[in-house]
Amino acid sequence: MIAQDIIIRPIITEKSMQDITKKKYVFEVAKKATKIDIAKAVEELFKVKVVKVNTVHVRGRLRRQGRFEGYTRSWKKAYVQLTADSKPIEFFEGMM
Repeated sequence: MIAQDIIIRPIITEKSMQDITKKKYVFEVAKKATKIDIAKAVEELFKVKVVKVNTVHVRGRLRRQGRFEGYTRSWKKAYVQLTADSKPIEFFEGMM
């Protein structure tokens, strides 16, 4: 897989934005991507150094629309910690 296929989108929430000062970023990633794949993809796309990657599988939640019910899609989330001397990711700079 190439880097653009591994990193799908950034997760931008109040909780994820609090950790930007600590150089910790959150991304939605491909379900089959490993921690090593994710670290290499972030380093390649954003030209930074990664210290640690933590991943979480997010289950689909039960939702109802009237009498019909179904599940939302399941996906994978990655928490990426950069080195202290690494530059911050520019994409997130304007959102703080």
